[in-house]
Formats: sequence, structure tokens, C-alpha cells
Amino acid sequence: MRDYKIVILGKSALTIRFVYDNFVEKYDPTIEDSFRTVAMVDGYRCQVELLDTAGTEQFMALHSLYMKSGDGFVLAFSLTSLDSINELQTIREQILRTKEAEGLTPEEVPLVLVGNKCDLVHERQVPREVGIQLSQAWAKPYYEASARHKINVEELFEDILRQVVRQNPPGQTGKKKRKLFSRCNVL
Repeated sequence: MRDYKIVILGKSALTIRFVYDNFVEKYDPTIEDSFRTVAMVDGYRCQVELLDTAGTEQFMALHSLYMKSGDGFVLAFSLTSLDSINELQTIREQILRTKEAEGLTPEEVPLVLVGNKCDLVHERQVPREVGIQLSQAWAKPYYEASARHKINVEELFEDILRQVVRQNPPGQTGKKKRKLFSRCNVL
């Protein structure tokens, strides 16, 4: 069984709903929580570690550690807060820089964008079109989810796990990394 690490930047409620099928009304914001679960992805049994981290820029120094070890990324924001979506661009750029150093192109980095709290229609500040436009600009999937009502939670985690398994197939040893240079030339 292959181990995969998914880094979730943002909404802890989504992770708790996925792992425990439970919605926690009140929880303390965390810097980091780690959860382990087993998932079936395209017929493969995978051990998945979900590293749930604070999505705010105040923890950017810690993010680089998570980004190096992450196989895939869930960038979550609250549909009830414009500020939360605005922080994602900086976080995404840091992920891409980190993964580029490992030889991955932006298209190869497994990532999903998630607007959480889609059930809070009257409190919504981020229009659906904004999430869709960002998703199209990044060429990554976008989900509107509700941890409270279990809307699109399974789907978004299935999507990111499927992307990660495609990038790092279970039969492959080690992480997939492209060679930046095929040989060394001394001039």
C-alpha cells in the first residue's frame, strides 16, 4: 500500500468531515493537525496522511516545510470572506516554486481549489464566478463545498487523491521527479 500526503491549507472542517464523517461546529484554529485514513482510488488502496494547516500568511514559514513533503494540495477558502480567497494566490505561488525545484511544472502539481460554506447563501461574499475564473486561470478543479451538510466533500478529496495517484502511481518507487538535466557538461 502506497503512502500519500495531502496538504490542506484552509478549512479544518472539511478534513474532519472527510476523515470522521462529522461536522464540528466550533473548533480552535490550528497551525497543524495530521490525520491518517485509508482510501480506495481507482482500485488502489492508499494510506493517506492529511496535513491540515492554517491557510493564513502568518504561518508562511511553516508552509514551505509542508509544501516540500506534500504530494497534493487542497486550497480552501471561505465563501463568506473575500479576504480568504485573496490569500490563496500567494500560497499557490509558493507551492509552485517549491514543486518547480523538484522538477514539476505547474500543470503537474496536484491541486484543487475549494470554496467552503456554500450552504451559507445569505452570508456569501465570494461569487461563484470568482472561484470558477480562478480555477480556469490555474487550470485546476474548483469545488463549492459545505462541511456542515457534506456537500462535495467526498468529491473534492477523491479528485485530489486521483490526481496524486496519477502523478505517483502505487507501483512506482519513490516520488515522480523529472530530471532537469540529462547529463552534466563541463566547458
